Amino acid sequence: MISREIIRANVEHTPAPRPGLTYTRPGKCNDIVTASAGEPGTYRQKRWIEGEFEYYDDMWGNIWRRMKDGCLGGEVWQPVIEDWDHADRFEMPVYDRAAAADHFRAGFAGDTTGERFRVANLPGWIFAQARYIRRLDNYLMDMVLYPEKLHHLHRQMAVLYETVILAASDAGAEAIFFCEDMGTQSGLLFSPAMWDDYFRDLYTRLFALAHECGMKVFMHSCGCNREIIEPLLRAGVNCFQFDQPTVYDFAELAAQLRQYRAALWAPVDIQKIMPTGDRQLIEAGAQAMFEAFRGSLIFKNYGDLQGIGVKPEWDDWVYDKAATFQY
Repeated sequence: MISREIIRANVEHTPAPRPGLTYTRPGKCNDIVTASAGEPGTYRQKRWIEGEFEYYDDMWGNIWRRMKDGCLGGEVWQPVIEDWDHADRFEMPVYDRAAAADHFRAGFAGDTTGERFRVANLPGWIFAQARYIRRLDNYLMDMVLYPEKLHHLHRQMAVLYETVILAASDAGAEAIFFCEDMGTQSGLLFSPAMWDDYFRDLYTRLFALAHECGMKVFMHSCGCNREIIEPLLRAGVNCFQFDQPTVYDFAELAAQLRQYRAALWAPVDIQKIMPTGDRQLIEAGAQAMFEAFRGSLIFKNYGDLQGIGVKPEWDDWVYDKAATFQY
């Protein structure tokens, strides 16, 4: 089987020789090629340094701040809508479908073999970007105080994502991928009823569009989202990308993935296991994942090892172990 077939088989629960492997450092196996939609319109990111901090903007108009020697992302420092009275200052980015498709194609062309599974990285998602636009503390209050304003903002964003999903399909993507961090260590940032009210219908509509275009839906989310795993699967998620898989009960999660013929795409837990530097514990973590999610598993590395205090050789231990696994 070539890489594309191995990823698809793990996602669809059909026979595969091994788990998928998506390690991006040189010399490692990577069964997936990713591409982005590029920037909308004439937007070009600005970055500047002030003291020990680096500042930068995003395409939505938010200003971010990060420590120069810290993690790659940082946090929103100044949201574009600081107050709903100033919402008229916000202009939704606009993607040109053809230009976005060309950008996706250019990224996929990086796979010179033509054998890897093509994943289109979307520019955020509804909750992820709306909470930045308002900043999380304001956003959570908005869910109670200003529901109609949030619903309107979400609907605007869904139109943008429809365009990008169609562009990904035009470029030959086999899956879309988005990041939507909805959990804490122990549960959701909001109630399951709020997820149902604010997100279910829009997610279902957008996932259906991806499926109609022949693409799978890959979703990243940090934290413990146990209460909405099944609703997300019913809405159409085909693969969860979790960086903290041990916040879930492996047997329970594996059973849900089998029921809905979905997969797990994950590193060994980046919070409880990888930063320990304990080789025996790290290799055991890889083994536990393999045993629990056999037949529906894609191993990956974490993209910011420095940000989580992990040395590259610790990540190599996982790769060397995972590369030996056979179904």
